[in-house]
Amino acid sequence: MENSNEQRPRVGVGILIFKEGKVLLGKRKNSHGNGEYAGAGGHLEYMESFEDCARREIKEEVGIEVENIRFLCLVNVKEYAPKHYIDIGLTADYKSGQIKVMEPEKLESWNWYDVNNLPAPLFGMIPKYFEAYTTGKNYFDV
Repeated sequence: MENSNEQRPRVGVGILIFKEGKVLLGKRKNSHGNGEYAGAGGHLEYMESFEDCARREIKEEVGIEVENIRFLCLVNVKEYAPKHYIDIGLTADYKSGQIKVMEPEKLESWNWYDVNNLPAPLFGMIPKYFEAYTTGKNYFDV
């Protein structure tokens, strides 16, 4: 029988949403990464597809619709030990809706930023996402 206290990696899905050469980033608050900028994302739920997870997290956090969801990168994240994450980075294109802070207890604001002039500091895996986006490298073990 499996030990329920056994440590195992969790699976996170992060999404960079693009619109007219800009990327949507939010300023985090009241949690790990307070004051840092991140895209939408969260935990993959049991039996959920990556695309369904991305759409759900975007709707829950930003309130918009996206299209053209695609794979960006995979990151094996051990640098926050004892936490261990498998992080799946995706990109999507804005489709419709007005951006809104849907979880004000977790996020201060959402804004569109030029990909060549990103805000600082960036949260967690976001620098890896942009490295993948600009270089095509799609696997990181950190």
